[in-house]
Amino acid sequence: MINTLEQMFSKIVYYSPYERPFYFILLGVALIPLIIQLLRGNRMMWYQNILTLTFLWLSFSGPNARQGIALILYVLWQTVLVYAYFKYRQQRNKSSVFYVAVALAILPLFILKLFPFLANQTMLLEHNPQLRFIPMTIGFLGISYLTFKAVQMIMEIRDGVIKEYSVGRYIQFLLFFPTISSGPIDRYRRFEKDLLHPPSKETYVEMLSSGLNMIFLGFLYKFILGNLLGTQLLPRVQDFALQRENLFLGLLGTMYVYTFYLFFDFAGYSLFAVGVSKLMGYDTPINFNKPFLSHNIKEFWNRWHMSLSFWFRDYVYMRLMFTLMKKKVFKSRVVASNVGYFVLFLVMGFWHGLTWYYIVYGLYHATLICLTDAWIRFKRKHKKQLPSNMWTKGLSIVLTFHAVAFSFLIFSGFLDTLLKTIF
Repeated sequence: MINTLEQMFSKIVYYSPYERPFYFILLGVALIPLIIQLLRGNRMMWYQNILTLTFLWLSFSGPNARQGIALILYVLWQTVLVYAYFKYRQQRNKSSVFYVAVALAILPLFILKLFPFLANQTMLLEHNPQLRFIPMTIGFLGISYLTFKAVQMIMEIRDGVIKEYSVGRYIQFLLFFPTISSGPIDRYRRFEKDLLHPPSKETYVEMLSSGLNMIFLGFLYKFILGNLLGTQLLPRVQDFALQRENLFLGLLGTMYVYTFYLFFDFAGYSLFAVGVSKLMGYDTPINFNKPFLSHNIKEFWNRWHMSLSFWFRDYVYMRLMFTLMKKKVFKSRVVASNVGYFVLFLVMGFWHGLTWYYIVYGLYHATLICLTDAWIRFKRKHKKQLPSNMWTKGLSIVLTFHAVAFSFLIFSGFLDTLLKTIF
């Protein structure tokens, strides 16, 4: 049956979100009726649902047909799971049931990330190539972001802040197509508020203007600057580094070019997602806020991929800190905080992938944040002795940028490629 569905889907025209200009033409035409009604103060939910199904169909057909089937099965799994936990939470609140619910919500992503690693390490795939279908059947574009949404729902139901559960609204939250492939990661209560209460005419006019500006800025970021850096410059500086005649200059060039490429490409996607959301009358939170002007690494994470940073802060770090302090695992709050940072960034590293450079990337950022905290405490004690002016602030921005850029060099995996050519 799955093969039959896959063959049917593969005959449909395929458009990956925000990848080709014609996608924006289709999207612009399709949004016109929705925009007209929002300018009148109304939201056409029936049309928005058709729009969602249409663009999901376009994104998960053709070569992504198997992903489309996986998405349907995944949404069914998460919908039933969250509904079951919500019903349970109305009567009881055992921690063990909560942890099982969170584990089940993470399970598809866990299998997708961990199975290929374990299989390769044990040579399981080499002897049983038919097992490759397991991650292929589960995985689809955007599974990480949907998992964050599902886990968030379970945690907030457990906390008692979500007191009502609508299957329809939850599915709309999961499948909000402007953000499904690359975020930002929205919060259910914020999304539900926009869903149930469309903006006023005056507010929507401002959202429309802001959304269009973001989309055009996204074109500059992704299709011009991102393309120039990623397609033209990055391969050249990497080849220069691999020649090893001027290794330091090659690595330096790779570090700078990859850092700016990553920003413009990812920020461009995020601008498209937020801009299209605004055209649809949803005030989806922004993902980037001038991150390379940060004065320290903590401020950087409050400006870079903000929805992911805040998600990990609220649902991993703060909960871990609460547990550590409540059970008095550590006497010192500073030690507990540092342990929390290492756990947080290790989880973030594992989320990106089970390779050494993602793990080192996480450990590196955890170390930087712990050192930053120590420096902030030192400055508070020696406030009068330490200068604070435009020069020191400028220096802190430069140092922070280079610390971040070096971390992106690690994150890129290019050092792994370089080491393989050497050894």
